[in-house]
Amino acid sequence: MPSKKDPRLARVGVSGFNKPKRTPSHPKKSHVVVAKEGDKIKTIRFGEQGAKTAGKPKKGEGDKMRKKRASFKARHGKNIKKGKMSAAYWANKVKW
Repeated sequence: MPSKKDPRLARVGVSGFNKPKRTPSHPKKSHVVVAKEGDKIKTIRFGEQGAKTAGKPKKGEGDKMRKKRASFKARHGKNIKKGKMSAAYWANKVKW
């Protein structure tokens, strides 16, 4: 069983398990998270750097953004359902 302060947390600079963080200096991925489910721990990098995602639903959201969000969820639905150990789950939670 890993200790309270797992070395993976310090290595990627997150404050705890399942706490995503932006990585502006990473060349490809925009976020990182150290995912923990039961006793499984995994470092996941997700999200395209510089991508204009739909963000959180806004009150006066345009039709284009609504469709963009729906397309992402439809395209990645199977992977999102895999749960906390998949990059799609975190991208859906943080970026969409």
